[in-house]
Amino acid sequence: MKIVIGCDHAGLELKNTVADYLGKNGHQVVDVGTHTTDSVDYPDYAEKVGQSVLSGDTERGILICGSGVGASVAANKLKGIRAGLCHDVYSAHQGVEHDDMNVLVLGGRVIGPQTAIELTHAYVGAAFTGEERHVRRLHKVEVLEDKFCDQ
Repeated sequence: MKIVIGCDHAGLELKNTVADYLGKNGHQVVDVGTHTTDSVDYPDYAEKVGQSVLSGDTERGILICGSGVGASVAANKLKGIRAGLCHDVYSAHQGVEHDDMNVLVLGGRVIGPQTAIELTHAYVGAAFTGEERHVRRLHKVEVLEDKFCDQ
């Protein structure tokens, strides 16, 4: 799978760990930064990750900031991005299976490297079920985006 990964300064160490794990497990990783511990703004990296997924350049994205909250909020402002902040394995795979989550968000100051690897493994190993109830709900999310995001 081709996966884009990005972070702010608070997620740098965890981003490098996750990117290394993905590469060693046969995934193609597109790293959009940051590559420094200098303070940067998470919305810039949420946009880079989201645009890569929306354009089809990558299949899914992973985004990391200090808590994960800011990056999640920013990524979800991009129409068509379904970013989920996950700190447990169930949410990491269920978010894909039921909600067609296309960006996994992690908190670099909240979880450790082993948990991040477990979450990443669950996320990339999951597939959207396509069940009618999930498709119906996603359609309702798209209606909300169309109704409120273009104002």
